[in-house]
Amino acid sequence: MSTLYARDEAAVAGIEKLRFFPLEVVSGHGSTLVTPDGRELLDLSATWTASGLGHGHPAIVEAVTRAVRTAPGSGGLSAVHPDSVGLAEDLLAVVPGTGERRVYLGHAGSDANDVALRACRHATGKRTVIAFEHSYHGGVGIAMGVSGVHVDAGAPADPDAVFLPYPNPFRPGPDGITADVDACLTLAEGHLSGGSIACLIVEPILSDGGLVVPPDGFLAQLHELCRRHGVPLICDEVKMGLGRPGTLHAFTHDGVEPDIVTFGKVLGGGLPLSAAVGPAEILDNPPAAALLTTAGNPVCTAAGRAVLATIVGDDLPARAATVGGLLADGLRALSGSPGADRIGDVRGRGLAIGLELVDPSSGERDPRLAAQVVYRAWELGAVVYYVGGNVLEITPPLVLTEAEAARAVEILGEAVADAAAGRVNAEEVARYAGW
Repeated sequence: MSTLYARDEAAVAGIEKLRFFPLEVVSGHGSTLVTPDGRELLDLSATWTASGLGHGHPAIVEAVTRAVRTAPGSGGLSAVHPDSVGLAEDLLAVVPGTGERRVYLGHAGSDANDVALRACRHATGKRTVIAFEHSYHGGVGIAMGVSGVHVDAGAPADPDAVFLPYPNPFRPGPDGITADVDACLTLAEGHLSGGSIACLIVEPILSDGGLVVPPDGFLAQLHELCRRHGVPLICDEVKMGLGRPGTLHAFTHDGVEPDIVTFGKVLGGGLPLSAAVGPAEILDNPPAAALLTTAGNPVCTAAGRAVLATIVGDDLPARAATVGGLLADGLRALSGSPGADRIGDVRGRGLAIGLELVDPSSGERDPRLAAQVVYRAWELGAVVYYVGGNVLEITPPLVLTEAEAARAVEILGEAVADAAAGRVNAEEVARYAGW
C-alpha cells in the first residue's frame, strides 16, 4: 500500500468511501487522469459523470478563476448576483416547459431531488411518492428514502414510498426483480388512481441500478398516466442528462416534458452544483424551506454557466452520440474474442453505456467477475466502475475522442479476457468492496 493510500485510510471517514481499486490521482487533463508516479489512466467514469467536460477544461478554468478573484459573497441565500440569476435563466432557456417556472440551486443531485420531493408533498398536501426499485436519487433525506439502491443496502425506506419494478429489456419479468412495461404501467396506474400520490420520480435511464435502458416509449406512457391523474412527474437527469445520452436531455428521447427536472454532477463541471427546474407553484413555497448557506455561490454558478454554454455551443450531445456509438459498436464487436461469452449485453445511449457480465452457463449476473474486470482495467490503464452488481458503467467525459474510444474497447476487452481466464488476483480484489 502506498503512503498516500495509507494516509487516506488513517484520516478519511470510511462512511464516504466507495472503492473498487487503490486509485490515486494527482492531476488530470481531458479524459486522462494522472497518478503520483506519472502513469496516465483513461477515465471511463468521469467521476460518476460529474467531470462531464473532462479534467481541466479551459472554459471552466476561466470561469472559476474570474469568479474566485471577484466573488461577491459566498452564496445566494440572502443576496442575488449575476451568475446565480444567470444560471437560473440559462436553465429555463434550455429545459422545455410551459407556464411560470422557477429554478432551485443547490450543491448536489441529492439535495435537488430532496427539495423537489418535499416541495411536491407541500404543494399537493399528499405524502406518497412513487419511485422505482434499484433507483438512486440521493444520499440524504427523502431522496435517500426513495432510492432503491440504498433500500437494497439496508437503509430505511421512506414510510410513504412505493417502489415499482423498472422495465429491463435484457431481463424481462415478472420475476420478482424486474417487470415488462405493461406490468410496470399497470402497477403505476393502480397507485396513481388512488388519489394519494404526491409525485412520481424516475430516472430516464436507471443508472446505479445497472444502467438499464427502458424500452422506447416507456417514459412517455408513464408521463401520460401521471398527467391523467394530475400527479407531478420528476425526471431525475442528475447522472444521465445534459448531453450524455446523445441528446441534451435524456427525457427528450421519448418526447416528454416532465413537470420537474433535476440536475447535478456534470452541471458543476466537477464542483458542487445542482438544480431543479419546475412550476413556480411548486418550487416557490414554503419560503425559506430549503436553505443552504453557500448554494448558488458565485464560483459554482459561474462554472455551471460555462458548462451549459460549452455543452450547447460545442454540440457535445451530437459528439456523445457519435463517439458513444463507436464505443458501443466496438464492445459488441468483441464477440468471438477470448472471454466474450461473459458479456451478456451491451446497451446504452450516447456515452452512457452498460456492459453486463454474466455466467455463460446460466446467463445469471456475475458480480465477482465484474469486480475483477474493473480491477484489471485499472491495472491496464483505465478507470471504470460497476453498478447493479455486475454491469460496467461506461460514462467517460463528453470530450472523449474516437481514438480514446478505440483504446477503451481494447482495455475492456483485455480486462474481461484476463478475468475470465483467472489471471486476476481475486484475493487482492476482495480488499475493495465496491457497492
